[in-house]
Amino acid sequence: MSNGPFDIDVDTLGNMRPISKVVFSFGSNQGDSPAILTRAVEVLAETPDLIVVDVSPVYQTPFQGDGPEQDDYLNLVVLAESTLEPMTLLDRAFAIEESFGRERTVPNGPRTLDIDIIMVGKRTSEEDIELPHPRAHERAFVLVPWLDIDPTGEIAGAGPIAELVKHVDRTGVIRRDDIVIANPGRR
Repeated sequence: MSNGPFDIDVDTLGNMRPISKVVFSFGSNQGDSPAILTRAVEVLAETPDLIVVDVSPVYQTPFQGDGPEQDDYLNLVVLAESTLEPMTLLDRAFAIEESFGRERTVPNGPRTLDIDIIMVGKRTSEEDIELPHPRAHERAFVLVPWLDIDPTGEIAGAGPIAELVKHVDRTGVIRRDDIVIANPGRR
């Protein structure tokens, strides 16, 4: 199937890879969360072969899921473009989390930094990573900030963000315009 004269035959790229849209979800509810999120986005932007395209507004959201009672999170979504493979992106996300003191000792426990890869292009699960993120379509803390910066965005297999956000519980989701995380590429 052809999409026009600019189709790329990925089999002829050799060591080069096509550019994919990557969606990251960032969250923090321990320490100086605004400073942690700011610096974590800057560190992500320093990743070779990755360009931060946009950073959503910050939202304060209640903890969702099973786990110990904990403070609200500050969440945001980062849109990027990259030629990196999903596992390389996941390794980078884990390294950034670790550099900010992320501990994985308590399942669903409070976090200095949590970075989820929501999607990488239209790729689906491979190796040790589930793509798109299996619960992203159910999470207001992902969908609401994502919609702010990508109103025509879609989750492969789940649908348009603008439709999905209508079906999630947005109780306690508060936009924090007093906290601004700038796109490091636009300074």
